[in-house]
Amino acid sequence: MNLIPGIDITSGALSAQKMRLDIVAQNIANAQTTRTADGGAYKRQIVSFETELVKRAGGTSLSTVRIGSVTNDKTPGQQVYNPQHPDAGADGLVNMPNVNLSYEMVDLITASRAYEANLSVVKACRNLARKVFEIGK
Repeated sequence: MNLIPGIDITSGALSAQKMRLDIVAQNIANAQTTRTADGGAYKRQIVSFETELVKRAGGTSLSTVRIGSVTNDKTPGQQVYNPQHPDAGADGLVNMPNVNLSYEMVDLITASRAYEANLSVVKACRNLARKVFEIGK
């Protein structure tokens, strides 16, 4: 049990943002992957968040955030003419992943800053708890 409810709330947000960072990193890493285990070009992954109630001792509950789902982006990828590519079709076109690196970088910065903000909440709660213990001495 945490002394301050803020730590309970932000722990779920930290986990969700870490997962979001992992998914964005996976999207960036596969921005040029034209063949996956499923046989097609890599499909960009999208993270959806949802709220979750966290039950606490004493019957109280708090609302936090968690990953609701990770889905494939349904927008089509670009087709590039490259007849020498091993994944080129009969017409010489290669289906590229639907990953836009500019969007991914914005998502990466946003997720990173959200993670840092939640980490600041944990640090502030820890400092507050420390001060409370100092008052009791």
